[in-house]
Formats: sequence, structure tokens, C-alpha cells
Amino acid sequence: MAEITSDMIKELREKTQAGMLDCKKALMECGGDMENAVDFLRKKGLASANKKMGREAKEGIVASYIHNNNKLGVILELNCETDFVARNADFQDLAKELCMQVAAANPLYADIEDVPAADIEREKNIYRDQMKDSGKPENVIEKIIDGKLKKFYSEICLLEQESIRDQSVIIRDLIKNKISTYGENISVGRFVRFQIGK
Repeated sequence: MAEITSDMIKELREKTQAGMLDCKKALMECGGDMENAVDFLRKKGLASANKKMGREAKEGIVASYIHNNNKLGVILELNCETDFVARNADFQDLAKELCMQVAAANPLYADIEDVPAADIEREKNIYRDQMKDSGKPENVIEKIIDGKLKKFYSEICLLEQESIRDQSVIIRDLIKNKISTYGENISVGRFVRFQIGK
């Protein structure tokens, strides 16, 4: 097996933002192969990303985006657990990307749990009224309502939206990937979208 040097560990840490011990272990597991070690850390990180999503994130940055016509702007708070991650250029790029997402897709809320219960009930009642004469069984109607609610959330909740840069990726999964990279929770705080005349 190849000798694991401190330079190799440092290089892997820079590529993945994983901890020093995790980088050393990954290189040892992969016989010193850098690319395999990166994949090893990514797989391990994605598996634990869901656990990390519940942790408190008190550090972070406030990012902004002004559209080139100066008539549309966004301010967004992106949180993480440590100042080390907050100062990382890739984390800051993520915040800017989320600002552009808000500018283009105009979500009203960050996550489903932020949507007022009254709004959800109103939507459900509208869907029920639309289907009351359809003759479909109640359990089928409920499944259709669930599907319509999912679409509703994808329009108004930032984390449920398709990325404007890559429509095969949901914003929640984009953030989850970053959580697996950094090994700490990342969450969207507040955001505001300003538009002239609106």
C-alpha cells in the first residue's frame, strides 16, 4: 500500500473540506488513490447528511444579488455551523446561487414547514372542490390532492424548487450535497426579494 503523506491528506482536505482524520482514513481505505478517496468521502458524507440537517447552524453569511437591470434584488441568509465553512469560497458561491434562484423563481418560503397551515388548508379545499363531482373514490382524491400539494410546494418553497441551473436537481438535494462535503449542517435562513413596481 502507498504511504499516506501529510501532503496527500492536505490535498484531499482541500478537495472535500472533510476533517483531517476522515481524509487520512479515506486514503488508507483506498490505498492512497486520491479519486477513490474523494468518492469514499462523498458516499460517507451523503449517508450522514440527513443526520446533520437537524443540527443547529448559528454561523453563516448574508449574500446579495442585484439583477443587471438594477430593478430586481435579493438578500439571503445562509447558515452553517462554523465560521471556517462560512468563509469558504464554495459556501459563498452556494449563497449567491440561492440568491439567483430566489430572484428567478420567486419562492415565498424557504421550506414546507414555513407555509402557514391556513394556506395549505385553503389549497386542499380548492382541490377538493375541483374534484367533488369527479366520481373518484375518496382515497384516490386524497392521492391526487397530495400530488397537487407537492406541485404547490415546488412553486412557493425554495428547498422544493428545481434548480434554475440544473432542473434535474432540487435545491434541497443541492444543499444536502454541500452538507455531505462540509460535514456540517447548512440551512437557509431568511430571504427578501425586491422588485421595482411590485
